[in-house]
Amino acid sequence: MLDVFASATQGPLATPPVVRRTDYRPPAWLVPDIALDFDLDPATTRVAARLEVRRNGGHDAPLRLDGAGQTPLAVRVDGQAINDWRIEGEDLVVPLGGDAHVVETEVEIEPDRNTQLMGLYASGGNLCTQCEAEGFRRITFFPDRPDILSRYVVRLSADKSRFPVLLANGDPVASGDLPGGRHWAEWRDPFPKPSYLFALVAGDLAVNRGTFTTRSGREVQLGIWVRAADLPRTDHALHALKLSMAWDERVYGREYDLDVFNIVAVDDFNFGAMENKGLNIFNSRYILADPDTATDYDYDGIAAVVAHEYFHNWSGNRVTCRDWFQLSLKEGFTVYRDQGFSADQGSAAVKRIEDVRGLRAAQFPEDAGPLAHPVRPDEYLEISNFYTATIYNKGAELIRMMATILGPQAFRAATDLYFDRFDGTAATCEDFVLCMEEASGRDLSQFRRWYSQAGTPRIAASIEHQPGGGRATLRLGQHVPATPGQPEKQPMVIPLRLRLFGAETGRPLTDEQLVLLDQPAETIVFEAITERPVLSINRGFSAPVIVESDRSAADLAFLSAHDDDPFARYEAMQQLMLDTMVAGAIEGVADHRPVVSAVLNTLEDAELDYAFMAEVMLLPAESFVGDQLAVVDPEAVHRAREALRRAIGRGLLDSWRHLYDVLQQGPYAYTPEAKGKRRLRGVALGYIAAAGDPEAGALAFRQFEAADNMTDRQSAMTVLANGDFAEREAALDIFYNRYSDNGLVLDKWFQTQALSTRGDTAAVVETLAAHPDFTLANPNRARSLIGAFGANQRAFHAADGRGYRFLADQLIALDRLNPQTAAKLLPPLGRWRRFDEHRGTQMRAELERIVATPGLSKDLFEQASKSLEG
Repeated sequence: MLDVFASATQGPLATPPVVRRTDYRPPAWLVPDIALDFDLDPATTRVAARLEVRRNGGHDAPLRLDGAGQTPLAVRVDGQAINDWRIEGEDLVVPLGGDAHVVETEVEIEPDRNTQLMGLYASGGNLCTQCEAEGFRRITFFPDRPDILSRYVVRLSADKSRFPVLLANGDPVASGDLPGGRHWAEWRDPFPKPSYLFALVAGDLAVNRGTFTTRSGREVQLGIWVRAADLPRTDHALHALKLSMAWDERVYGREYDLDVFNIVAVDDFNFGAMENKGLNIFNSRYILADPDTATDYDYDGIAAVVAHEYFHNWSGNRVTCRDWFQLSLKEGFTVYRDQGFSADQGSAAVKRIEDVRGLRAAQFPEDAGPLAHPVRPDEYLEISNFYTATIYNKGAELIRMMATILGPQAFRAATDLYFDRFDGTAATCEDFVLCMEEASGRDLSQFRRWYSQAGTPRIAASIEHQPGGGRATLRLGQHVPATPGQPEKQPMVIPLRLRLFGAETGRPLTDEQLVLLDQPAETIVFEAITERPVLSINRGFSAPVIVESDRSAADLAFLSAHDDDPFARYEAMQQLMLDTMVAGAIEGVADHRPVVSAVLNTLEDAELDYAFMAEVMLLPAESFVGDQLAVVDPEAVHRAREALRRAIGRGLLDSWRHLYDVLQQGPYAYTPEAKGKRRLRGVALGYIAAAGDPEAGALAFRQFEAADNMTDRQSAMTVLANGDFAEREAALDIFYNRYSDNGLVLDKWFQTQALSTRGDTAAVVETLAAHPDFTLANPNRARSLIGAFGANQRAFHAADGRGYRFLADQLIALDRLNPQTAAKLLPPLGRWRRFDEHRGTQMRAELERIVATPGLSKDLFEQASKSLEG
């Protein structure tokens, strides 16, 4: 591949050029219309492009078209072949006089040699595309930037027996047969779009069809395209699509605009899915589901991703982003929208808990590490490295905070204004915030710091009570830690929902209040507080912050039983567990009794739904516990967490056994209640095993063998994989033999072993990397083993450094195939400053080895070099 900045025999010659947000300039040439003609073949595809170009402004610059990896064959201007075009780097430069021309090019590309999975590539015998962020330049010469919006006409021709299905963006126009067993199809997209939204698929595919009638009465033809063998596993995705279309009409007033909406599932994909206009291309893991092969988590994830990509039709497609620094304009907003959809489909409280857990697992460490960056970054070397938790998940929290500040009516008015004003254009984050201000009358000047400042704010909260006078005083303070390139921070606007409860009566002492903390410190006085108050703060996780309070273990246990905000109740339990494990990691011992008592109170609360109970009683992950320590000690954290798990298991063993028995269900059903029962039963099984119950292994194995669904089967296999049970190897072998021909399920087999908390996991992972079914060529498989291992704090950070060497070796090899995927798997090495000197030195050495590798891609170079510098 040509996306490198070093020769094959030397190290990096120079740092790649930095792209800066402040350097943005409007495009010199616009392309209102483009016609593409594809002569498709995996070995050699010929692409003819016809661009109608128009000079933008008063200048004499030539037409510069981005390119990467294609072979130019011909260039014509206004129908005449020309010879004065030139290649600069990989770009095609065409000198043009006048203000409007028709420029035609012909190129050849090689899809079956495209291991980067950007542009046009082969996957499972089919041809498909991925163009975000800069993949279109790998297909044909074009000004490949998001602020150039064009109307597309696409003609596809291919061998009919090999590629009977020919799909592209927009609506189908015509099709027919050609000599020599070939055929053709033409598609038109009437809506101007940037090149990153272009898509085509050619292959031997089956379709699950459906229809949706919009609120204005138009009937839209829906199609989920997959391999014929996978067709029975597409009903859930089709149902989720219909629900998404109805939800977006009801909640945001957004109606679909084309006559067809197609989704295609492919096995080899760098991302989860892609929102190409009218032709979404999905990673198969987010389409295919049946009870035997997909967990409840998979089912929920499919619905969320289908919704996310569909919602992009407006928040990303009809209104796109001006440049890639504005990426969160479409991604953060659309994540917020898909979170709202998912919350409406089941338990809003559980969904909020899941979203916050994901934010803390991925984004908080990102904000605290060398790769920290603002939601609207200022510069980059490779844009694909900014498809991050900060852009997506923290970006969604910014939208949520604005919605909280404005209120539901003003927020809906603001989104209507945004969609209407910028329809058919490329907008900015600033445009979005201006619409929020205009529709609500609120001044969000200071709030904009959330877009420009990196880092997770830390909130100090303490409350004092004067029993005689009935006055309570709440003192709040905020601090944003320094991040790379931003040593000094300004105060943020932080919306904090809070309420006071009486420690003796358990009743609310105040109504819920929304406090906008916009100063370094603030004092709030409450009158007529007749008993000692307990503070419930950041209710609903109203702001993506870390709260440091003076609440005691007794206060947290009280809130875990009495708080009327579900998230705050969950948060109190998690903080109680977290404080206990941190004490255990630092001091070697901890008092587990308050946690055990609080868990028992939860188990005995008959008003709680099963799914919420399961979330509340799960311990925080080892990595999150480590984040609370000044220096992470992986073994100490593991011992502390295992000790608390054991105490909860043993102290409540009879309750766990009873719960496990009563939650047994009949035939599989995908309903909120059934999902909650499976989730809680899995938690109970885990605690039975943690207690050291001699029957735990047999119990887990019986569940594993008897399960009629993947949720129960995998939860049992996970328990067995984490322990020293006699049944462990048998379960892993049975699982492998049963699913060895199903790539998505086999990923679970690799991942479960890579996440095991056993002491031999590093050695097991090294063995699995040599397994015949392991390959770096498939991103899902690479993530299932390498990515999961990097997230396993104990195993990855083994003191002998074998985990670091393994990851570096795998990333160097993967970088030669797929730089994007390699770069996304590097961050665990970048946290070397958080660990002891011995581990930190080893991690840094591996980063230095990666940077010094000959022919390294700029994707991996940027992540590794920033990790060394930050």
